[in-house]
Amino acid sequence: MLKPNVPAWFEIPARDLDRAQAFYQTLLGVALKRERFSEDIDQAIFPAGDKPNAAGALVRWDEVYAPSESGGSIVYLNVDDIRPLLQRAPELGGAVLLPLTELHDNIGVFAHIRDSEGNRVGLFSPH
Repeated sequence: MLKPNVPAWFEIPARDLDRAQAFYQTLLGVALKRERFSEDIDQAIFPAGDKPNAAGALVRWDEVYAPSESGGSIVYLNVDDIRPLLQRAPELGGAVLLPLTELHDNIGVFAHIRDSEGNRVGLFSPH
């Protein structure tokens, strides 16, 4: 049975974890917690807020992950207001790949950015 907290965990690949951590901390205005998972795996963990089972991390694991703008799944980060983030992303070395897009039935808005590592990441805002 699928749990209500989907996803339970996500990982965004990073080649340069310091650069990626600075990008997301500045873009989102949050602090990421640095952790060494193993000798080969470093991560910077996003704050989980009030949903301890719905979190994720930036991960540098060279043998497994490679940042990508065009392949694989897209992680959507839930934010209060996408607009300032779309302005800030290019200033931080990212880019807007899909501009602000309205969802039907006034569900909210979404957009895609390229982060400092070359990943396509979605942003979602309920309004």
